Amino acid sequence: MIRLLDLFFSLLGLMVGFPVLVVLFVIGLFDTGSPLFFQERVGRNQKPFTLVKFRTMKKDTASVASHLASTSSITKFGAFLRKTKLDELPQLWNVLKGEMSLVGPRPGLFNQEELTAAREKQGVFKVRPGITGLSQVNEIDMSTPELLAQTDAKMINSMTLVNYFKYILQTVTGKGSGDRIKP
Repeated sequence: MIRLLDLFFSLLGLMVGFPVLVVLFVIGLFDTGSPLFFQERVGRNQKPFTLVKFRTMKKDTASVASHLASTSSITKFGAFLRKTKLDELPQLWNVLKGEMSLVGPRPGLFNQEELTAAREKQGVFKVRPGITGLSQVNEIDMSTPELLAQTDAKMINSMTLVNYFKYILQTVTGKGSGDRIKP
């Protein structure tokens, strides 16, 4: 049932949001010259997939977890995208392809070994990673790997249709602030 909802809402979001995606893409061209950001992430069953987002940092920024990146790397337009969570919109493509779900644990990087080990221990990799979830709406990010893995497992074990819509609604209405960035 969740996969059907993911398919329906990601397709609907891409179709209805297409004009917004185009505008953000064009503004991003002027902002960084390369509006889309592609990064290999850890997916379901620890299989790699390429996550796509709108670029919020300068092109030469090292590919690290957000909490390890410097705020000076974020462009002004990028700060707007992060604040409004519009940088996440291209991930609807990942959802449509079946690599992600709208709701699930945020996909980590392969170099985040502590997080990967904690998630493996908690059984988090048995589900598709998501755009949002319990951790995101409670401002728990990848800077606290054990807590993040525990919260992800709690979300997975208590997932219902009601919670699926609750996490999406909380995200859309601005609950949670996204990953922290070091000053």
